[in-house]
Amino acid sequence: MSDRLEAGASAPDFTLVDQDGAPVSLHDYRGQKVILYFYPEALTEGCQKQACDFRDNLNSLKASGYTVLGVSRDDPAKLTKAVETDHLNFTLLSDPDRTVHEAYGTWGEKSMYGKTVVGVLRSTFVIDEQGVIQQALYNVKATGHVAMLRKKLGLAA
Repeated sequence: MSDRLEAGASAPDFTLVDQDGAPVSLHDYRGQKVILYFYPEALTEGCQKQACDFRDNLNSLKASGYTVLGVSRDDPAKLTKAVETDHLNFTLLSDPDRTVHEAYGTWGEKSMYGKTVVGVLRSTFVIDEQGVIQQALYNVKATGHVAMLRKKLGLAA
């Protein structure tokens, strides 16, 4: 289990491969605002709802200067399938060894169906142009998450 990050902290840098197997580094997004979200597993009901919610709101998020990146432990082939199945229009990143999950505090104990288990904590980070975390949101809900995030960012329609 890893420590949670807070607003004001520097976002841990990383390089992961995307759904196409290409390397993507967080530092490549300096000068841009990034919404970095961690989810348990591609092509599962809750994760698909959340991904499609980001997909459906991407144009307005982009218009406000945000780039969306999703991170899971899935391999690139599964991420490719998720992008194709759900017609996703943003980048998904593969973190199979949980290095980035650990750095962001998104791996730990959670309650699932009344039992305590260890796994991915559905979480979202808003990172500013200088690489500083503006929002660190842990244990978010898959459904309605983007609307809540838009409201926190002052983007509510």
